[in-house]
Amino acid sequence: MGCETSLSELLTEYERALAYTDALWRDLGDDELLWRPHEESSAIGWHLGHQAAVAHFMIRNLTAAEPSPDPDLDGLMDSATPERQRGVLPPVERIDGYRRAVTERVRVRIGAIEAGDVGAPDQLRRIASTLLVAIINHEYQHDQWIGEVRNEALGHPLPERPTSALLTTLDGYLVLTG
Repeated sequence: MGCETSLSELLTEYERALAYTDALWRDLGDDELLWRPHEESSAIGWHLGHQAAVAHFMIRNLTAAEPSPDPDLDGLMDSATPERQRGVLPPVERIDGYRRAVTERVRVRIGAIEAGDVGAPDQLRRIASTLLVAIINHEYQHDQWIGEVRNEALGHPLPERPTSALLTTLDGYLVLTG
């Protein structure tokens, strides 16, 4: 995929992925979002924060040196932190605020790149295209786990999976392809 799909189209796919994530968790209670199936597993809330942390790290490291919207969550939500050491998650409202802040920064930064309001606009357009594909596929990767816990452990039905000409399923995971 990459450069043949416009940044505008990829932003639409990003919004689709975020909407699916929201459909997976917004109707769950805080206790369900913070519950860990076992010590070597992460709560749905951690996955929500992790999705945002990865998007923040990618935007920050590949397109602009932006500060974190919540530096204390960066380490906690980093998958390099072993599950046993992830400790107690903050309130769901804080995780949600982190997600929303990161999402807004992704939109703003990709919008600036799309408009050419950056140094090296062609080079950054290529990076942004690849970056968005990775962020979207990462969102869906963790949606798979969230959906499994939602359905199998918590007994909630799954929302309908999103559809798009750019989406396919590989190994049971939704992925963005060409």
